[in-house]
Amino acid sequence: MNRILLLAAALAFAHPTLRAQAPEDADALLDRLTQAAQPPKPPAEWAGRLPSPEELAAFRAKQAESAGRAADLAAEFLTRFPAHAKAAEVREQRHQALSSAVQKGDAKRAEQLDKLEEQILADPKLSAEDKFRLRMRAVDRRAGLKQSEGMAVMLAEFEKGARALQKEFPERKEVFEMLYAVAMRSDGPKAAAIAKEIAASAADPQVKEAAATLLKKSERIGKAIKLEFTAVDGRKVDLAKLKGKVVLIDFWATWCGPCVAELPNVKAAYEKLNPKGFEVIGISLDDDKAALLALVKHKQLPWPQFFESEKDENRYAKEFDISAIPAMWLVDKQGRLVDMNARDGLEKKVEKLLEETKAAK
Repeated sequence: MNRILLLAAALAFAHPTLRAQAPEDADALLDRLTQAAQPPKPPAEWAGRLPSPEELAAFRAKQAESAGRAADLAAEFLTRFPAHAKAAEVREQRHQALSSAVQKGDAKRAEQLDKLEEQILADPKLSAEDKFRLRMRAVDRRAGLKQSEGMAVMLAEFEKGARALQKEFPERKEVFEMLYAVAMRSDGPKAAAIAKEIAASAADPQVKEAAATLLKKSERIGKAIKLEFTAVDGRKVDLAKLKGKVVLIDFWATWCGPCVAELPNVKAAYEKLNPKGFEVIGISLDDDKAALLALVKHKQLPWPQFFESEKDENRYAKEFDISAIPAMWLVDKQGRLVDMNARDGLEKKVEKLLEETKAAK
């Protein structure tokens, strides 16, 4: 029996699969961490085409998983080699990896990231600048985690975080940029209130100027707007003659990726609700008429498109202070501008406007 035990022990020692592997040293673990920290590359088959939403979601999940593995390796390194010369660098790598994992959709990592940031913020050596940047990124991240609950919830979370930063860092002008971002996606009265606040603040001049423009735009809410032109296909368009219809005014361009990405949503809403009284007017900010005509034909867009000569500035973009696209405005059946952020929940907003008119009758 003793000889059998001795033989088994000898075999276990001699065969690599039968003996416990020695733990990696610091350098080997660092090498693995370096490799894991490299994000996955987009699939080669995406070259020359836009991936589908399902493909993008799967790729983001793959990126999140990869970042999570890197975060776990960094945590292992810090546990085993806390006094290593590269420990501080690895802590930063762990923070970046966790941030990436959460940003790419791994909400389960959010708690780990929050705890890590609490530890970082508790460091008395942390500079005020680094503290502010860390807190600002956390505000952005926590708002992003609310995206599935709708734009209103996400905006409320972002504004709450911005207001907390405003109290903690009253001298930081970046907070006004955050508040401006909230105003940009808010309804008329709220946008106007925040714009007035920024205009009276110590914000940077360009932010105050943007807020003043936004205030001017928000004051159009509830008022009729004039829009009359000949579309690229020869149709005569007069917004005043569309009273009794709910109308979407879509400021866009073929070179604007988010604009083109929204077209399927607009087209789906149009096809469903046009028989009930919904119309769309496109205001193209393109410089190339041929590109516009080609995309309209390719996407089979049935609504009229406004195009200004390549030599002229787009008159409606200038008149309506359109500084960023996509910008989608909704006009009710009375011809009044009622929404300057129609992109979020377009179909439901149009249905509500159609139903409100029925109820009034």
